[in-house]
Amino acid sequence: MFSFTVAALVFGVVFLAELPDKTALAGLMLGTRYRASYVFVGVAAAFAVHVALAIAAGSVLTLLPHRLVQAVVGLLFLAGAAMLLLKKDDGEEEIKKPADQSFWKVSGAGFMLILVAEFGDLTQIMTANLAARYDDPVSVGVGAVLALWSVAGLGIVGGRTLMKRVPLALITRIAAVLMLALAGFSLYEAIAG
Repeated sequence: MFSFTVAALVFGVVFLAELPDKTALAGLMLGTRYRASYVFVGVAAAFAVHVALAIAAGSVLTLLPHRLVQAVVGLLFLAGAAMLLLKKDDGEEEIKKPADQSFWKVSGAGFMLILVAEFGDLTQIMTANLAARYDDPVSVGVGAVLALWSVAGLGIVGGRTLMKRVPLALITRIAAVLMLALAGFSLYEAIAG
């Protein structure tokens, strides 16, 4: 059964964690060079693949004892919060420009860039954790995909404006605080069990 509450929570956490990520900047750079709709199609497809892999990994975790899963999920959320708080800005990465502006070339470039850059990324790990925590793969998947697509859309269309008005450090801190809260809830459930 679909849970709007779980989907909304996942959306918020993944959205905030992905905003300061390098892929938002990559989307912004691709969007300034190529037709935005072509870039979005490729990026959106890559994010859908990543979420499907994360949901599968999270679903496997639900087969383990509940207290153990909650403890592992709590520790992973703590690690994710630490990664966000301690992450240094790598600067912009070089993006290879496709030879032409065709749909397949531009979408393919966006797909491959995100597929490679996001594999094993923090938001993919978070999505797996959330899938394990809530044992609701559809709600978690919908929330995560919509969050990643929203960040990609913002990055492609309006990333520069957002980053000028909202400091990246503030977005990162908010995401880290949310992850710390989720870690606390998971660890409490593991102990109180």
